[in-house]
Amino acid sequence: MPCCPSCCRTPSREDFFEALSTFCRDNGIRQGYIPSFIGAFAEAEIVDAYEKLADPDAPVWASMRSAPAPSPMTRPQILPHIHVSAGLKAQSADGRTSHLLSAKVQFLSELLIVEVTSPTMTRPRNPDLYDVPLLTFG
Repeated sequence: MPCCPSCCRTPSREDFFEALSTFCRDNGIRQGYIPSFIGAFAEAEIVDAYEKLADPDAPVWASMRSAPAPSPMTRPQILPHIHVSAGLKAQSADGRTSHLLSAKVQFLSELLIVEVTSPTMTRPRNPDLYDVPLLTFG
């Protein structure tokens, strides 16, 4: 799998996904992965369960009230699929881990992006698995 690493820094108060998309466009990165990143968000929206799940085997986003399900990465645009673990500062750093829907950078975030030049990666939805978008190659 041919790959090339890049480093993206997003400044304070930037929209995280907008900055990431701009960086990828400016550097010609069409697909890749982020093995790790550090930073702090002033605001973040993640997939969350607001009530007891009717089907505990289904993905949490299948029962959400306020945010759309993650999009498949099959269209010619930058659609990051990012999971985060974050602590809620106002609640003694009570932790959450989930799919990141939106975020504003607090001070700075630094990401290592590994561009994958081939094979082509897509995320078609699997109707037999609650329409979860599954990573496929080729």
